Amino acid sequence: MANYALRVPESLFAYARKVAEEEQVSMNQFFVTAIAEKIASLKTEAYFQERRDRGDLADFDAWLAASPDQAPDAGDEWP
Repeated sequence: MANYALRVPESLFAYARKVAEEEQVSMNQFFVTAIAEKIASLKTEAYFQERRDRGDLADFDAWLAASPDQAPDAGDEWP
């Protein structure tokens, strides 16, 4: 496991400490979880951007045109 000295503004540190206490976790666990959540968010965004870039609207339109015209299942209707 790696160690990293982190400089945090006092106001942010105080708020982080308060939230960690409310969540009943250590400051270390709070910071590690916050970092993990940020990384997951960035990776998810990159994944969806990559998926979007691979998409082809012409292929989607062709797929949609080939789909049968039928009423939606019960409960799937637009409000």
